[in-house]
Amino acid sequence: MQNVLERKSIKTIDFNCDLAQSFGIYKNSSESRLLDYVSSVNIACGFHAGDPLTIKEALLQAKEKNIVVGAHIGFDDIQGFGYRQMDLDSEELEALVMYQVGAIMNFAKAYSMEIEHVRPHGAMYRQAAEDIEFSRTIAKAIKKCSQWLVYYGATGDNLEQIGEEENIQVAHEVHLEKIYTENGNIDFSARDLENTSVSIQRLKDLLQNSQVTNNLGGKTIVRADSIHFSNKLSNAKELIIQANEITQPLPYNYKNAQLSGWV
Repeated sequence: MQNVLERKSIKTIDFNCDLAQSFGIYKNSSESRLLDYVSSVNIACGFHAGDPLTIKEALLQAKEKNIVVGAHIGFDDIQGFGYRQMDLDSEELEALVMYQVGAIMNFAKAYSMEIEHVRPHGAMYRQAAEDIEFSRTIAKAIKKCSQWLVYYGATGDNLEQIGEEENIQVAHEVHLEKIYTENGNIDFSARDLENTSVSIQRLKDLLQNSQVTNNLGGKTIVRADSIHFSNKLSNAKELIIQANEITQPLPYNYKNAQLSGWV
């Protein structure tokens, strides 16, 4: 499917980062540094990270800055921070997703907020990108929570197919630091880039031509609705500040409302 995509400029795009990536005494003191530069955040649900107080604080931070919030679902693996793959059957995975999404949905309602999307974390994110049936189970679980939620995932044919077959909104996510294959999929075995100038040039290519540099030295056209900015990168804040100088991010649903003529 990737070869039928056309080169085109991207007028608006979402900037996204994670919140509540702490648990108990294990605090992430740097995660809020990106909040002034994103249009949406993913809030950990208490499985790979996030305790009740941390989740509450994250929701209120996002509300204060008028940032769209979503549920950041992951495997129940605090020790491995959700980066270790787990072998779950479809019933277990569905329950895991619904439990986490439901918790954040109701927590948000207590503060007159609504979540708009769901994004897998770590090993769950990778498995969803590589295993279409695994991704399908996630999509079905999300829809059972609400048909209006957007499923955020790694850009690619798998996510596109799931969106069409399961009739769920999907947001194709791109990472400026990741290495992509010729087919437009993330090469999860490759080391992340931490060069701001290179990443900014990749952003310009993406916005101008819907292209990412691939691991063969060429360019591949991809779908792009959101760019994820990781706090793990040493140049995270420098990168996102420069990215904001190039384009002002807009949430996924707001962009769609613009395209439809509602705003």
